[in-house]
Amino acid sequence: MLKVLIVVLAALLLAIGLFWSFHHTGQSLKQAAQPQTSPSQTPNPADFVDEIDNKYFPLLVGTTFVYEAETDEGTERGEVVVTAETRKILGVTCVVVRDRVTVNGELREETYDWYAQDKAGNVWYFGEDTKEYEGGVVVSTEGSWEAGVSGAQQGIIMEASPEVGDAYRQEHAKGVAEDMAEVLSLKESASVPYGSFDNLLMIKEWSPLNPDVVENKYYAAGVGQVLTVMVKGGSEQSKLVEIRRP
Repeated sequence: MLKVLIVVLAALLLAIGLFWSFHHTGQSLKQAAQPQTSPSQTPNPADFVDEIDNKYFPLLVGTTFVYEAETDEGTERGEVVVTAETRKILGVTCVVVRDRVTVNGELREETYDWYAQDKAGNVWYFGEDTKEYEGGVVVSTEGSWEAGVSGAQQGIIMEASPEVGDAYRQEHAKGVAEDMAEVLSLKESASVPYGSFDNLLMIKEWSPLNPDVVENKYYAAGVGQVLTVMVKGGSEQSKLVEIRRP
């Protein structure tokens, strides 16, 4: 009886050891694809690469993404251009992306966003320079921020290996820009003017500065963002209609 008990205990200990070994390995693999530095720390420029080729957020220089949405004011059109310009922030060379929004052909907003990708494939967000227009005149720069300036810190705009339940900070400029994100699904489907897609990544975005607005954004591997749906605070849907590649 004692020998049987010893054998059973040995088998149980072996099983527990194997479980923890696999669990630790899985956690290590996941951590390897996570940001190499915490958004609260100064990033190491050596951890970053020159190009942004994250499968859900590819930013090839010269590419233009065109989106359209129907709003109460009319047709809203957004043109997102990956420029050849760069900007160095906290020692990291960032890609400059220009986002122009018009309503019925009239310029309403122009933003320059600054992104960089680390060696693991995570795409970091280092800030934005945004201007709102009325009648061709700048009326606001609210929402502009830059990592390292006035306490603002860089965030993550897209993980290298998103998993359902992941939650993270996209930007952190207290009282100015505090967008958050949570991965909700990797198996969504959607049809937009540009095409029909399956196995879409869906990310919920919100901000404690504007809790009455929540959006779900959908990303296709090898394409990027294809759809934005406002699920709280409105019903607008911004859809990808065209991609112009260099």
